[in-house]
Amino acid sequence: MANPNPLMAKSSGTDTADAAVESALRTLDAEGGGIAAITAALQSDLRAPFVAAADLIRNAKGRLIVTGLGKSGHIGRKIAATFASTGTPAFFVHAAEASHGDLGMITAEDVILALSWSGEQPEMKNLISYAARFRIAVIAMTAERESSLSKAADIALTLPKAREACPHNLAPTTSSLMMLALGDALAIALLEGRGFTSVDFSVLHPGGKLGALLKYTRDLMHSGDAVPLKPLGTKMSEALVEMTSKGFGCVGIVDSRGHLAGIVTDGDLRRHMGPGLMTATVDEVMTKNPKTIDRDVLAGEALEILNSSKITTLIVTDAGKPVGIVHLHDFLRAGVA
Repeated sequence: MANPNPLMAKSSGTDTADAAVESALRTLDAEGGGIAAITAALQSDLRAPFVAAADLIRNAKGRLIVTGLGKSGHIGRKIAATFASTGTPAFFVHAAEASHGDLGMITAEDVILALSWSGEQPEMKNLISYAARFRIAVIAMTAERESSLSKAADIALTLPKAREACPHNLAPTTSSLMMLALGDALAIALLEGRGFTSVDFSVLHPGGKLGALLKYTRDLMHSGDAVPLKPLGTKMSEALVEMTSKGFGCVGIVDSRGHLAGIVTDGDLRRHMGPGLMTATVDEVMTKNPKTIDRDVLAGEALEILNSSKITTLIVTDAGKPVGIVHLHDFLRAGVA
């Protein structure tokens, strides 16, 4: 059999790629339409129940219990994690497992956020009955205003109807994204309402890249004798010894009061390279008013200063006096960069 025409094969591959991209664009367009529908709803019918839900969760003495099953369950797990990491104590209880002992995780002081696009899952019945028996507040997130779940809930967050990205309008795609988006919107509204800061965030995220970014400059800096410093009037020959021995590629220059007056870097050495460099004083070579950083600045912000200024080292100051030094390598070791 003759080999297929390579040009035909290439064309076929291109057609396949084009079809995949067109499919992806249709999916994103459909899901974007779902988000736009929520935006419009929050400016009309969804506004009041959204505010009521936020107030109910904020004032709860207990925790937020997020529940669901199927794709709604998967989305619910992520929503619960977002709430928990942004200052609202929350965890996920699977709607089906609740009937087999997990109802014991839910107390009368909690608030339940139940996710179900149709609002008619039979597995949700026992959980709703339990909530009614112990007067536990329920917030429903569903697309059916007249569903059993909506009618049983204290507050119903009714999502606008939207077509799934699936061409058969079956696989939960747009609907899942809409639930996730509304859950995120609720979590962030509570975060901002509480005044939840990056400092609070760091307490709940001590590990991983986020934890590293939320460290402070003081956690990474070198201090004491490790900081390369020399006074004004020092000969460059002595300053070079200090630079070499401390290994940061620079030396801070302080005045008679101990305040940072300047810095001598490798770049300054190159710019002043000549026969008289070693006999010159640091005053003639240093860069005055160098960039510095406070010890209480977050590591992520400090790294941004290094990158934007295209430098590798920052001297840490307190009231104008050098108290430490941080190098780009310190951020790399800590997992920030």
